[in-house]
Amino acid sequence: MAGTQVEHEHEHSHRHAHAPAGAMPDHPHDAQRPAADDGIESSGTIEVEHLHFVYPDGFEALRGIDLHIGAGEKAALVGPNGAGKSTLILHLNGILVPTHGQVRVGGEVVDRASVRRVRARVGLVFQDPDDQLFSPTVYEDVAFGPLHMGVPDERIHERVERALAAVGMTGSERRMPHRLSLGQRKRVAIATVLSMDPEILVLDEPTSGLDPRGRRELIRLLSGMSQTMIVSTHDMRLVAEVFPRTLVMDEGRLVGDGPTDSLLADSRLLEAHGLEAP
Repeated sequence: MAGTQVEHEHEHSHRHAHAPAGAMPDHPHDAQRPAADDGIESSGTIEVEHLHFVYPDGFEALRGIDLHIGAGEKAALVGPNGAGKSTLILHLNGILVPTHGQVRVGGEVVDRASVRRVRARVGLVFQDPDDQLFSPTVYEDVAFGPLHMGVPDERIHERVERALAAVGMTGSERRMPHRLSLGQRKRVAIATVLSMDPEILVLDEPTSGLDPRGRRELIRLLSGMSQTMIVSTHDMRLVAEVFPRTLVMDEGRLVGDGPTDSLLADSRLLEAHGLEAP
């Protein structure tokens, strides 16, 4: 997986578009296998320790990220273009492998041995929904992940119906994804992840390109979800409305982490890192 600049991170993720993040555990029951931990309840948590990542051309995109996200937390990830946001989120379900340091999901280290189990726990939704929608019908797209997780056929329909209902797309099962609006396609892309019952949702620029109505509907959707959530975004109004915690990245480092209200009121911090209050 090659890249020359952090701005090209999305190109790396496109190669994985035909396997929605969370699909294909090693064994049908791997998704239910308990993570190795110290006995403390860690389901839905993310821990990043001294994470460094260097692209093959020598560009260092991440420079020692330390981060803990608790179960059920909703955190926004903000920063200028090239800050390393996309590189970071692609580590959260093993699409990228650290050059140094480690990522743990639910207490389990993300590595080659665990990556399939981790992808059943961490649902990654790309910025462009067309990177995840490739089947002839909405139903087939949303069923793809559970099918490859080994979910019994008789339960797949139930999962598809539940996921589409959660995103307000009930009744769209037979529609062709490319005939949907951008907002509808983004909802279906989220449903392809929800159908795998992930503990954690990671979204990249979910409101990008949406009209005001589509944006408002998506904000309502995200606000009502109970999963641990990390969203990389430039939409500072979305940050203010949905996320109690904000993480600020710049030049591959975490330069701010705290309550959203406090960080958005810190004009000096925002200006220093190319951000504006909503």
